[in-house]
Amino acid sequence: MMLKYLFASLSFLMGALNYLSPSARLLATSKRRWACLMGWIGLALSVSCLSSQAQWMTQSILVKPGWTAIYLHIDASSQSLDQLVGGDLANPISEIWLWKFSSGLAQYIDSPLSPLNGTSQWITWLRSSPGVPSTLLNLSPNAAYLIHSTATNNYTWRIKGKPAPPSYIWDISGLNLIGFATPSTNPPKFMNYLAPAKSINGITELYQYSGGNLDIYNNPGPVVQYNTSVTCGQAFWIRAANVNNTYFGPFKVVLPNTTGIDFGDSASQFSLSLHNATVSNLTVTVKLLSSETPPSNQTPIVGTPPLLVRGALNTSNLTYACNVLNSGGSQSWTLAPNGQSGSDIVVFLGINRYVLTNNPGKLYAGILQFTDSLGFSEVNVPVSAQSASPAGLWVGNANVTQVSSYLKSHQIDANANLVVNSNGSYVVTGINTNQGAVASPFPLRLIIHNRGNQSLLLQRVFYGVRQETNVVVATTESVLDPAHLDTARRITANHLPWSATNASWAMSGQLALGGVLSAQVATDYNDQAVNPFLHTYHPDHDNLDARFENELACGQESYQISRQITLAISAPGNDFTSLTTASGTLSGNYHETITLGGLGAATRTFNVSGVFAITRISPIATLTTR
Repeated sequence: MMLKYLFASLSFLMGALNYLSPSARLLATSKRRWACLMGWIGLALSVSCLSSQAQWMTQSILVKPGWTAIYLHIDASSQSLDQLVGGDLANPISEIWLWKFSSGLAQYIDSPLSPLNGTSQWITWLRSSPGVPSTLLNLSPNAAYLIHSTATNNYTWRIKGKPAPPSYIWDISGLNLIGFATPSTNPPKFMNYLAPAKSINGITELYQYSGGNLDIYNNPGPVVQYNTSVTCGQAFWIRAANVNNTYFGPFKVVLPNTTGIDFGDSASQFSLSLHNATVSNLTVTVKLLSSETPPSNQTPIVGTPPLLVRGALNTSNLTYACNVLNSGGSQSWTLAPNGQSGSDIVVFLGINRYVLTNNPGKLYAGILQFTDSLGFSEVNVPVSAQSASPAGLWVGNANVTQVSSYLKSHQIDANANLVVNSNGSYVVTGINTNQGAVASPFPLRLIIHNRGNQSLLLQRVFYGVRQETNVVVATTESVLDPAHLDTARRITANHLPWSATNASWAMSGQLALGGVLSAQVATDYNDQAVNPFLHTYHPDHDNLDARFENELACGQESYQISRQITLAISAPGNDFTSLTTASGTLSGNYHETITLGGLGAATRTFNVSGVFAITRISPIATLTTR
């Protein structure tokens, strides 16, 4: 069946409604019908792009025989209507109608004779319409639809999709076809639901669809005495005189993104605001729910995101406490009356990346369900995160705070003189190699590039735009675009030996929380460019004989240097910032063993230690070498 409406009066839903005509007459009268339908009252269209990774929940909607107005609080665009409805032979829905606006802003129309800007039109999905293709292909969230059912009994339509936080557009000049995010059980009555909204007590028109055919008197008909339940999933025509309404429940959740909260594989914290719209104290509770099983063509979900709620500031160490919000857990806040201090609060949420131990890219997804102490609203917000990959460029510093000594103890005789052995040397009784604190920490730059399964320690790295215009992490400046060198960066670790080829050092171990990275850095005793014991233009330290002709052996004027650098990555602290930034900032204990090689096989070893911290400044996993 098709719609055929003309409105004769704005006082009653902007006119009288004619009876429906059979769909079989569509082809013969399509031009005339489209001309009428182009001016009919609009429905909200809120376009939402399908996310390749989503949380899933099912919205159940009661569809009456004949015409029903519904409101979607989920994004079901992962399936076309041909798949969602047309492919289900048990589904009695034959038509779905949605008003599409060229501006994307308006939600109403005053008269069928003057469509908005002359460009508005209906878009429809028809189960069987030979010669008339459907123009509505998918269902968008936060939108109202008119649907027609051929069944003789009520039908429960269960739609699986991604929960969509409320996002309304309201206008004071016309009727709005909208729905409300209310609890699925024991929904409030209109008289109670609208009571906290003092600004819209003067609602002049409120209508609902009762099912069956459309007629002048009963369908849609007025909500008598506002004693009707505000059923989630049902759409109502509503107009508030001279009020630009912002009330859609006793509280409002303001999100950084209207589609929900997505931490991805790198974000650590998000904030949202809670606003009390009532004149009394209101308690708002959030509960973390697990996602339903995704459809077969969607990304699998490995678990519910381990969320943290930021707590109070510890003034002694300037860290924030955190409260764990696991699946099934909840937390509440009591908001002061609207307009008073404390009626608006900011909530900081973080993802505990320390416990995201699955392989990089695995999806964690859930639903944050906000409810209020009045039992009026139930707002579902999708939340997701991915386990992070360590791949990319990491830069930071080690601070050396302890250095081992090499202090000999000598034998002393009764007269307090040093004892000499038969070779003429003082008699050594012991050597103290214990570490001691330095006067001030000594910084050492750390540059590490991780390819996902292998880490490299670098002496220098270049970061900028390549000549082919993509951004790269490179070992040589020659690959960078000369025209963009002003935005490029060179990062250097001066304590590591320089080489013309910018050779790197492979690191064993894993770049991960609890992991240990180790690299062996060698400097030849005769490397005039980097060995600190060599002074090319000083005759006593040039590693040449007295005639400057022959190179001396190791240990005569310079020493072979071997540095074993070890980074022991610590678990994060038990505070909000440490736990949420665990995948982007790593810290722990730094240790280095320095071995000097001298004449023959003689060696001497020194140890230094301290702490380190590195931060991933780029996720680029490829190290460009030419």
